[in-house]
Amino acid sequence: MSVGDGPPSEQKPSQVPATGSLLVDTSRSDQVGEFRGTAGPYWSLRPVGGGTEWEAEPASLRAPSPMERLRAEIARCNARSEGRIL
Repeated sequence: MSVGDGPPSEQKPSQVPATGSLLVDTSRSDQVGEFRGTAGPYWSLRPVGGGTEWEAEPASLRAPSPMERLRAEIARCNARSEGRIL
């Protein structure tokens, strides 16, 4: 995935990312999601700890900051250890 050179809050994806890439949806209070694919003009994301997918406009997505990425990875590990996701 290619992103801009600005700070994380300004980094916007310029092409469709690989499945499983982490993205932040600024239209949903900066919720971090895992990219699942495209649905027409929208991109499908799934919560890192499991749950219902949602669709977002690519313009409202950005790359996560290192802290957001770390929090998402910890949430994924916790969900896996609790049996909520495989």
